[in-house]
Amino acid sequence: MASVSLKEKLDKIRSPNLQSQKQTALVLEGIESTFKEGNTSPTPTAYFAALLSLLDKKTLVQPVVYLLDIVTPSAPESLLRAKFTQILTLLAPVLSQPDADAPLIKPSIGCLESLLLAQDAAAWEMSAAQIGPRRAVGGLLTIALDPRPKVRKRAQDALRKILQNPPPSPSIDHPAAPMCAETAMQSLRVLAEKAAQSRKEKKSAEPAHDPELIHALQLTKAVASASGGWPGKKIEPLCELLLGIARTGNDHMSMAVFDIFEMIFEGLADEVASAKLPRLVEVISELRPAPNDTQLLPPWIAIISRAYDVRGQVAPEETFQELVEPFNMLAGYLESDAKNIRISASECLVSFMANCVPKQVLAEPSIYDEKVLQQLVKTAEGLLTVKYQAAWLETFNVLGAMFDALRWRANPYLLGITKTIGEMRGNDSFAGKQEADEVLGKAIRAMGPEAVLSVLPLNLARPVKGQPGRAWLLPLLRDYTANTNLEHFKSELVPLSAAMFQRVLEHGDAPKTMEIKIYETVVQQIWSILPGYCDLPLDLATAFDQGFAEMLVNLLYEQVDLRLDVCRALKTIVESNQAVASCEDEDDLVFLSRIGKETAQKNLEYLGSFAANFLAVLFNIYTTTLPQKRGPVLQTINAYLSIIPGDELKVMFDNVCEKLGEALQESVPKEKKQGQEQTPSTAHSLMDLVVTMSVYLPVESFEALFNMASVVIFKDDDPQLQKKAYKLVPRLADSEKGRVALEKKHAELQSLFLQSKEKVSAPARRERLAAIAAMMPSLPDTTLHFIPAVLPEVVICCKEQNEKARTAAFDLLVMMGNKMVSSEGVMVDNSKVPHMAEGTPSAPASLELYFTMVGAGLAGSTPHMISASITAITRILYEFRETISTAVMEELVETMNLYLTSSNREIVKSVLGFVKVSTISLPVELMLPRLPNMIPNVMVWSHEHKGHFRAKVKHILERMVRRFGVEIVTKHCPEEDRKLITNIRKTKERSKRRKEAAKGGDESDAELTGKRGRMESAYDEALYSSDESDQSDDSDVEMVGKKGARKGGNAYIVEDEDEPLDLLDRNALANISSTKPTKAKSRSKTKAKTDMDGKLILGKDDDDEVMDVDMQGGGEEESGVGAYVAALKGKDVPRRGLRGKLKWSNKKGDDDDDEEDGDGMEIDESAAKASKAKGGFRGRGDRSRGGPGGRGGARGRGGKGGIASGRRPLGGEKRQGGPMQGRVMKSPRGRR
Repeated sequence: MASVSLKEKLDKIRSPNLQSQKQTALVLEGIESTFKEGNTSPTPTAYFAALLSLLDKKTLVQPVVYLLDIVTPSAPESLLRAKFTQILTLLAPVLSQPDADAPLIKPSIGCLESLLLAQDAAAWEMSAAQIGPRRAVGGLLTIALDPRPKVRKRAQDALRKILQNPPPSPSIDHPAAPMCAETAMQSLRVLAEKAAQSRKEKKSAEPAHDPELIHALQLTKAVASASGGWPGKKIEPLCELLLGIARTGNDHMSMAVFDIFEMIFEGLADEVASAKLPRLVEVISELRPAPNDTQLLPPWIAIISRAYDVRGQVAPEETFQELVEPFNMLAGYLESDAKNIRISASECLVSFMANCVPKQVLAEPSIYDEKVLQQLVKTAEGLLTVKYQAAWLETFNVLGAMFDALRWRANPYLLGITKTIGEMRGNDSFAGKQEADEVLGKAIRAMGPEAVLSVLPLNLARPVKGQPGRAWLLPLLRDYTANTNLEHFKSELVPLSAAMFQRVLEHGDAPKTMEIKIYETVVQQIWSILPGYCDLPLDLATAFDQGFAEMLVNLLYEQVDLRLDVCRALKTIVESNQAVASCEDEDDLVFLSRIGKETAQKNLEYLGSFAANFLAVLFNIYTTTLPQKRGPVLQTINAYLSIIPGDELKVMFDNVCEKLGEALQESVPKEKKQGQEQTPSTAHSLMDLVVTMSVYLPVESFEALFNMASVVIFKDDDPQLQKKAYKLVPRLADSEKGRVALEKKHAELQSLFLQSKEKVSAPARRERLAAIAAMMPSLPDTTLHFIPAVLPEVVICCKEQNEKARTAAFDLLVMMGNKMVSSEGVMVDNSKVPHMAEGTPSAPASLELYFTMVGAGLAGSTPHMISASITAITRILYEFRETISTAVMEELVETMNLYLTSSNREIVKSVLGFVKVSTISLPVELMLPRLPNMIPNVMVWSHEHKGHFRAKVKHILERMVRRFGVEIVTKHCPEEDRKLITNIRKTKERSKRRKEAAKGGDESDAELTGKRGRMESAYDEALYSSDESDQSDDSDVEMVGKKGARKGGNAYIVEDEDEPLDLLDRNALANISSTKPTKAKSRSKTKAKTDMDGKLILGKDDDDEVMDVDMQGGGEEESGVGAYVAALKGKDVPRRGLRGKLKWSNKKGDDDDDEEDGDGMEIDESAAKASKAKGGFRGRGDRSRGGPGGRGGARGRGGKGGIASGRRPLGGEKRQGGPMQGRVMKSPRGRR
């Protein structure tokens, strides 16, 4: 392998790309010609010997050393050991010269690295005074501090590799490791003292940036990363030195120090090197800084945390036994007044609990482990005293970590802490309720609700005198309960719910009081906890009995408000056990959940005995539930279908099919009443259940399933039912058993789809296309004629109004093309295609044949069919442009060029899309010869205003200019249309200017140059977007008649929505602004998302399953940032606009937080004087003309208003305002 690698490297040198490599290529060529003359084989040894003979020639030193660096790693180690002294003697002058060129030093380091890697233990025993490996390492250590980055890095990499590959010996460390460590530390010590002295001389509090010291730290890091964590005898002075450097407070130095410790700890994680770890931890602990040292103490704590982390991985049990002392020491730092010390100490304690508590302590703790736990808990309890009150928030993080680490072993050790925090949380004046809730939640998750409620009872049903009620615990129980005893819910919370509900019943039909509403809320909250109890319960087989199941069934029938929680619980109890049963790592599962795979499998079998009864109930509920609330019910049905025994499932399916048949015969569409929600028909509901059951059915039931689907597919009078029938095929294709059934029924399904083609209703087209797409992967090669049979329908769907149907059609077109490619050469029996004659000859499948099939639609009798065919061809051409033959592409382009001359707009619209895609994606050499005919035909439609044809043509021209150059496009463009190309050039220039202005901070222009979002697919990007969307946006906006760029000196009209502004009115100038205002926020109808239960979900962007809700535009700042925003953007705050003018807002309204720049009155002294002299009117009033604000601005600079600001006095003569500078533009703002 080495010789092959060497050959590849030498091949690159033989054909140099750079001028500097040509001399190296000449030297190599000369060596190889010598080999040929002497009939020498070009082996690594031969290359090495030849280069060694040339090494003493000073004129060839650089290329020879470069080649030697490449050849040496492949040379025999015995040869390298024999020639070590000779090579080192020749390289030493180069390496010792401080002003040597980097291109010479770097390959010299590489040669030295290869030589040192080949040395044995005997050679490394030589002293540094002799010409041996140690002297060479000393030279590398010197170069490793070189100021040149590439040279320094190459030397450090060489040292790292050498130290990582020690010669065979009983020692852990490399023989040169102590020497490297001592040299690195000496350099570090000298440079650190120098830096400290420099700071004293400058008397500066700011830490200086010392590059030499950083270089020394990099060298130390390289040695530490390679020598098994650092030589054991050198650990103590290194730690002391590094902590001293970290004391300076320089961020760069501190990060470098942390990196070195990280490298040391990584090296010590190895089993062989871990013997040094106890000494390292001991040394670091002895170097503890002063308790009030806010600079050094946090980094020292971080290093301690990492040290115990590594030690916990290497020796977990020993580390846990010794954890009490460091835990107590760091807990003491939580008393510090410095917040950064408290945070560092709490994070270290959290790390202790996360990394130093072994699994053995949880599974089977020994007596010593229990003593350690007791001591840790005693210390933690002390942290909740008044002494540590300032650090309670940090303490809560530590206690939360203890609950997470100890899990169920936290009971009973942490019960006292739980009670203390609960009592603190119950105090109304306590400020850290949110943090306390999080700790209590972790306690519930770790110990279970039963343990927590034993020390913090709810006190709701029968309150104890003097004890507070703790209804606030119910949401915590809902969010954190899992993997606990279900029996506790039955014995404690079910009676509580019954008692609360009884009080509601006793109230009768009287108007609900606040107390009754509270009781109803408590009942809801209690049952919302049930899904947590059902999340992998420990006592499922005993607690989930017949009585409990019957109670749940009654709730499903009688309590509609609790139905969602009960369904979630029933689903969770199945899915949580399935997750355990299907997991491969059983040991971790037992540790995490105390339930193994075998137990989980038995639980599923036990739940399967209830499945039939639950499904019968859920089926009944599903048929009577409104559509927006059916989701959880259907998910629960799906869960129990996965565990029901096969024979019971078959019986249930037969019953559903029987009832579905009856419903279909009696099916009469319901008349929907105005404004009233109705449940879907029985046939629709039963069809949903059939689709859900399909993937779980046994093989013998598939025949009935297909028969039933074949009947429903032909019911074109019920589109929704037809859609559900088509969904069966994709549903079956998702399961292995379903795919096998589909393959067996492929011929029947193909026949069914072809026969039902005329019966497809418009809403069901997307589902039909999805069903055909699900059949494509398993389509046998013998039935490829199915593709041309359904192809016309797919092509027509490319013009569907429904976007999802169009997308499905495009995807299916691509899928069919891929199928034809994968089956290339297989004969397609065209005689079996319905719309072809019986004697039509067969043809071999290929991509060209597929294009011919799609192109057949161009001979259609209607413009709609021709347009759809062009759109389909455009899509598959873009997809297969790299694999289709050039002849086919040329023929397509020529054909589409002819269609450009059509007079039908629908056809031409599709052809323009084809031209756009071909311009972007087809080869340039193919398109250039066709531009003389194509461009004039395209330009004909630039004069058509309907359907945005002008905009489309301009887009195409823009892309042609980018792809082919402006000269070629101009050359072929008709003379009368060349002004459009000029417009494109000017538009680009304007866009470029705006972009530059936006970079300079002009917000108003930046809004105009914002890029549009990316399309969902590459085809959409090619068809509807541009390669440079920021440049084409402007032309798009202009072509469709929207205002875009503006020139200097513009003015904007702020109109009232009732009537346009009268420019001759005396108050007209009050409604004209020289800066572009933005649209005022208004009430608008937006989409709000709902969940499957019909409840609103706020704050998410997903638009699925939405309903219209009137929402107030805008929102108020609710955080602490609000005051800052108000100070900057408040109503009375002056602001600077364009050209440095100060503006005050004079908007009068209730929503003061919605002030916008456009509402301001600009104050410009020179302009104000000119306006005053001309009788101009510089004030601005309210938006409503004739309102109280129309009398002029009363907020001018210096408080001048009235006559001084141009206002007409009482009894004065009417006068007209002065002329405006620039043109007047209507603003989109001002309409509320």
